[in-house]
Amino acid sequence: MQPAAATRQSQLHSWSALIQAYCRHHRIFQLSLIEAVDTELFWNKRLGKRLSLTDAKEVLGWMCKPEGGERAEWIADKAAGRGKTKDAGGSRAWIYWKRPEEWAGLVEGWVDATGQKNTVLTLYELTESDATRDQEFYGMDLELLQKSLQILVKRGKAQIFGTEDQLGVKFF
Repeated sequence: MQPAAATRQSQLHSWSALIQAYCRHHRIFQLSLIEAVDTELFWNKRLGKRLSLTDAKEVLGWMCKPEGGERAEWIADKAAGRGKTKDAGGSRAWIYWKRPEEWAGLVEGWVDATGQKNTVLTLYELTESDATRDQEFYGMDLELLQKSLQILVKRGKAQIFGTEDQLGVKFF
């Protein structure tokens, strides 16, 4: 990471754009830094250059902040009993190449376009059915889908019901 503030800001923007593009291309919704530092995302073997785990945490920490566009969010380490954290102490993060609000808009648009209002759909139908195969949210991480659907619930556009295994959603 560059020590000069202006250069560092430019570098953080570039890293953020690269991480988002990489995750979008590979359809990665959650990124484990421990695993990712040894991948092509953070290590260019041909050039012999790599970003350290500490620097990668700094980049993701910046991406979590408003100045970083809130394009990432640390995921709580449930096994260790830690709550949700917004600092760079995490090792897993959501990478928002689309924020939950943007995903919610895409799902809502598809529901409107296909006449699915007042219809009950399972989360599986939204992410794995032939009807959504050409949609960007096809194959989406179910936890992120639930976060996105909660936005529609808060807006009064949807209702989620059922048990953890069999969640359904009705759109209004």
